[in-house]
Amino acid sequence: MYTRKVGFYVRQNFKSCLCIRLKHSPSSKKPDNYYDPDAVNENPLHRCKRFFKRDLQEIARLFNDPFGQYQDDKIFPKTVDVMIIGGGVIGSSIAYWLQNKCRDGLTIAVVEKDLSVNKTVMTAEEYAKASTVLSCGGIREQFSLIENIKLSKFSAEFLRDIKDYLSIPGQHPPEINFNPSGYLFLATKNGADTMLENHEVQKESGANVELLSQDLLKKRFPWLNVDDIELGSLGKLNSGWFDPWSLLNALRKKAISLGTYYIEAEVLDFGFKIDTSISAEEDPNKEYEGINSIKVKLADGKIQQLTFGICIIAAGAESGNIAQMAKVGTGKGFLATPLPVEPRKRFVYYCHAPKGPALSPMVIDPSGVYFRPDSFDNHYLCGKSPKDSEEPDSSNLDVDHDFFEKEIWPHLAHRVPAFEEIKVKSSWAGYYDYNWYDQNAIVGPHPSYFNLFFATGFSGHGIQQAPAIGRAMMEMITESGYNSIDLTRLGFSRLIAEQPLYEKNIV
Repeated sequence: MYTRKVGFYVRQNFKSCLCIRLKHSPSSKKPDNYYDPDAVNENPLHRCKRFFKRDLQEIARLFNDPFGQYQDDKIFPKTVDVMIIGGGVIGSSIAYWLQNKCRDGLTIAVVEKDLSVNKTVMTAEEYAKASTVLSCGGIREQFSLIENIKLSKFSAEFLRDIKDYLSIPGQHPPEINFNPSGYLFLATKNGADTMLENHEVQKESGANVELLSQDLLKKRFPWLNVDDIELGSLGKLNSGWFDPWSLLNALRKKAISLGTYYIEAEVLDFGFKIDTSISAEEDPNKEYEGINSIKVKLADGKIQQLTFGICIIAAGAESGNIAQMAKVGTGKGFLATPLPVEPRKRFVYYCHAPKGPALSPMVIDPSGVYFRPDSFDNHYLCGKSPKDSEEPDSSNLDVDHDFFEKEIWPHLAHRVPAFEEIKVKSSWAGYYDYNWYDQNAIVGPHPSYFNLFFATGFSGHGIQQAPAIGRAMMEMITESGYNSIDLTRLGFSRLIAEQPLYEKNIV
């Protein structure tokens, strides 16, 4: 652990962080990825001219775009207070919460390789491979961990009041089509005890859930075959689904309107720097090697070095690879522990069943198969997470149609007799930011770097927890701790201490 606190840097606008010089002799040899912004010599007149030109462009933009809707010709800074790697729903939520609280007090940039920042409204080509827009958009409170229950509970409240949070003056308020039709988990006799245990935790955490016996399930959902079902858990009010694309678009547009910079670029490497003003508690004589910049490849192919005070890795399925660039998993001490996040491919099938139920909650079968209505004309979304031994190749987003026929359709037809006639109309694949250690989020600081944070590894739960995660990261960075929901147990330290945090009945 190192002696400086993150909150100090926020309160000081990171001036001390960005102005420290290397105290090495000129002959000291540094690796190629060492980057010191203060060592870059620039003629003062040239610098003034460059700043003046940028200010004029910003003033012109404000006249043409007073509410910050567009980013055309907006010059992003090369030095920022907070750098967020990943512009999906998690990264955009963090940007929104931070910028909303600090406004002009912080310069925040989001780096995302799968977008075009010169457009007001995202198109189908943007975020084409992002987990956010390829998910089913489900939200529920039926977890076994208190942290996950509370995260989804707040996110549901956020979605209900989204117009209060994300509306932009002069524009139509955001609409995410939140459908609170519920979440129904089904358990056989073997899983009933676990469902009862989870229910107690959920009720203590304020979740709106109800247990249903087999008889009640038959009366409530007569189209279900529950002959082999012992118990059901129905999430109400805060459970259902919404449009992930609309939520991402609303968060992104609001963050931009508040002053956040979105940069279309691919992260290539981190820049490192020796900081003699920071000492390690276990060895005061040990030099602190920190990160202070990233090297990126811009959309036009140019390579640019961007300096930051704080960096947040929220890159979804790519987070593990990004963290490795910062020596996480390849270094010594705490840096020897890797960030256990990798892409896992999941299939979603869009189906039609002429006699299927018109109204239905999201149903989770004991087999792991799920389905929910996608419209009022008997169309449905369905899928299933494969077993570890059956994980599909994640090098592409090709869909395995045999997986539906072999692993999904038999369970659908058994659970809903009307699904005997179900037909696949279309399908797609997306990536989970899968945490192979314990399938739960990794949120918070890294113990070896005072300015590196994570918000990743959600393993399929990120879309429903994004609003709450953004608020939690804002609290951690600006207030040096969690005030609303304590996420300490979800921190990186559990990986080092080898204390996995598992969910029961995870989906």
